[in-house]
Amino acid sequence: MADPDLVERLSKHRTLADVPPEEVTWLAEHGSLRYAKLGETITREPDFQEKMIIVLSGHIAISIDRGLGPRRTMEWGPGDVSGYLPYSRMTRPPGGDGVVDEPGDMFLISRTHFPTMIRECPVVTEKLVHMMLDRARRFTSSDLQDEKMQSLGRLSAGLAHELNNPASAAARSARLLAEGLTNLEEASRAVGAAQLRDEQREVVERWRQACVTPLLSLRSPLERADREEAIGAWLEDHDADPALSAALVDTPQTIQDFEGLAAMFDGATLSATLRWLAADCASRALAADVEKAARRVHDLVAAIKRHTYMDRTSAPEPVDLGTSLSDSLVLLQHKARKKSVSVSVNLESNLPRVLAIGGDLNQVWTNLIDNALDAVPESGTLTIGAERHLGFVLVRVVDNGTGIPQDIRERIFEPFFTTKPVGQGTGQGLDITRRLVRRNNGDIEVESRPGRTEFRVTLPAAQE
Repeated sequence: MADPDLVERLSKHRTLADVPPEEVTWLAEHGSLRYAKLGETITREPDFQEKMIIVLSGHIAISIDRGLGPRRTMEWGPGDVSGYLPYSRMTRPPGGDGVVDEPGDMFLISRTHFPTMIRECPVVTEKLVHMMLDRARRFTSSDLQDEKMQSLGRLSAGLAHELNNPASAAARSARLLAEGLTNLEEASRAVGAAQLRDEQREVVERWRQACVTPLLSLRSPLERADREEAIGAWLEDHDADPALSAALVDTPQTIQDFEGLAAMFDGATLSATLRWLAADCASRALAADVEKAARRVHDLVAAIKRHTYMDRTSAPEPVDLGTSLSDSLVLLQHKARKKSVSVSVNLESNLPRVLAIGGDLNQVWTNLIDNALDAVPESGTLTIGAERHLGFVLVRVVDNGTGIPQDIRERIFEPFFTTKPVGQGTGQGLDITRRLVRRNNGDIEVESRPGRTEFRVTLPAAQE
């Protein structure tokens, strides 16, 4: 016989509103009421699948600590239902144990009663199934957002370094350029006062143009040092400042060209002309350095925008895999350089685009490449390839790390499973990766042995 007071409390529960009285009575007869104390663990992994919890009063919360302190991810209060639900395939609490942070009454129903409850309480079962679907969507959305934030956090240090290098280079070159303009102005006045003949002006113009002409082949550091020394010695022999050699070393002119210049100018005019040419070449070189650094910053920002698909819709569209993979590598190249990893990319020519959500794919590549870089040893190798396969495109991410042990290989796609130390792995990366791949009608597989691990992602080719 059901307790009338318990039946009344259950009938007033928000989730059980509009449930027929006979079904509420059935629940009261087949469950048990207990008082949950403050700090008590009400759901934990070993017995999570054993009971459903109808919260009548009090509060339950689940928190996850990923190395930065506990963060609340889920909570249930009066009117909510927690624990295991009918038809659920969940095998563990979503991220951690449920702890009572406000004491109260919990009504528990063992899963052993679920078959009968499904038959005797169809309205309750329907409500619980809808609740389970909503909970799954909420967990999925929360997990994906958490993983994206974790991913951005992992990339932030490398991105700061990648952006700082060209930004610092641009600032340094701009400062030196401002300083060099004073020398250029003084040298220009000295050359102007020399009143050069037309044929001398033509020679000077040819030298100026040589400053902006790229060398056919780059000189090695040793070759450059020898050339700078030779130019410095020539300048000193002709009563010019040997320090000008630093600005003239990267021009294509030979010592014979210098001799030809000396044949057309006398001592004082030669010195002024060389000083002006050196100042002009140095200014052009510094301006080119500023442009190169600014372009690098622009390219990095563009890669970040493409990677996060800013200003884009979250709808499937044809995606260029070359660009998608390249952007992910750009964001992780600092980590690769730090371990001296050799990265090679082999994409089949005329590779078709794939029909997918671009932001999803970028998250997939970032997760797989980041994991591979964690797995490889110092000076290891990472190979990324893509090829067409019937109506699909197959992407391979291969590393020469220690491999995935056979006994855990079947678990690597489970949510919250990780082999990394506390604070270094969320256990969500590969779970999220598989979900994103499947959301885009693809599939992911893994083969591993000591010294070689290969993840294969298959995606449908876009019909164009």
